[in-house]
Amino acid sequence: MKIAIVLNTSWNIYNFRSGLVRSFLEQGHDVYAISPIDHYTEKVRALGCHHIPVRMDSRGANPVKDLLLVAELYRIYKKIRPDIVLHYTIKPNIYGTLATAALGIPSVNNVCGLGTMFLKDNLVSRVAILLYRLAFLFPKRVFFQNEDDLQLFLSKKMVKQQLCDLVPGSGIDLEKFAPQGDTGNHTFTFLLISRLIYDKGILEYIEAVEKLRNKGINARFQLLGAVDEKHKRGIPKKLIDDWANRRIVDYLGTTEDVIPYLREADCVVLPSYREGTPKTLLEAASLGKPLVATDVPGCRSVVDDGFNGFLCEARNSDDLAEKLEKMYRLEEETRQQMGINSRQKIENTFDEKFVIRKYHEVIQVI
Repeated sequence: MKIAIVLNTSWNIYNFRSGLVRSFLEQGHDVYAISPIDHYTEKVRALGCHHIPVRMDSRGANPVKDLLLVAELYRIYKKIRPDIVLHYTIKPNIYGTLATAALGIPSVNNVCGLGTMFLKDNLVSRVAILLYRLAFLFPKRVFFQNEDDLQLFLSKKMVKQQLCDLVPGSGIDLEKFAPQGDTGNHTFTFLLISRLIYDKGILEYIEAVEKLRNKGINARFQLLGAVDEKHKRGIPKKLIDDWANRRIVDYLGTTEDVIPYLREADCVVLPSYREGTPKTLLEAASLGKPLVATDVPGCRSVVDDGFNGFLCEARNSDDLAEKLEKMYRLEEETRQQMGINSRQKIENTFDEKFVIRKYHEVIQVI
């Protein structure tokens, strides 16, 4: 079977879908990875699949570019004639599905998260709803990564319920992300890993850190992630440098391997405004870390308040500071048990084998 997998970056394919791609290849399927070229493209090819480049601006909402994307994907699909196309992220879900529908090729979609467009009720969000209603007339199955997103799509009549199913995010490789015991840090360390855009709650984190430092909390506060000034909600590099220069946080830059940083953290933080199923929290929990995150879709799928971490109110630096301090002041034994609970939750719910099994089941019946 020819299987095409379409995402907005090669980085996304390699970091989130490698296990799925390998599983298809192991069963003898021919896999075509369709994504823009970036520094992970060669790694995607090294998995053993064909890579086909596509021009796709994941940030913008230019109607001319989007129409050209439909046409380009149409040409690609027409040329390779896949038996099924797996779409992820917003633009492939919408414009890729329109291209497959025009060619009569079955597709399976995955709503990985809603991005920033549904955080406000404006023209962009209303247009997106109309586009989803049109595109989602055609998939054979639509996977959602949390119940909140599924219910939102149903309430706004963007998809028919009989097409829907839930998967636990992209899942986690339990062997790769396995605990190795206590970090043994002399200074308690909080770590936030995220693309540096405002909607990830970065400003709230900085404000919370300042409040805790003013109270004399002796902890390290780290920030790891890529600067994205081209994003309309991207945080300027000069502001990040200012935080680092004033020693509010330790800015760690970027990395291709988050595991060493996660292992050295005592608690992993994500104050995001909304998520699909955040990979950062899954990876941290799989490594046996307690968590602090916002009580929003996606985050609350991973964090059970009081069990493996604490939930705080979104956009509220006071509440975030309170929950960070609460984690800091926990008895060591209690905090370690939260880490054990994190790993248990991942094993029970988020093993990537669950996700892979869902996809194999669906391609067998299409």
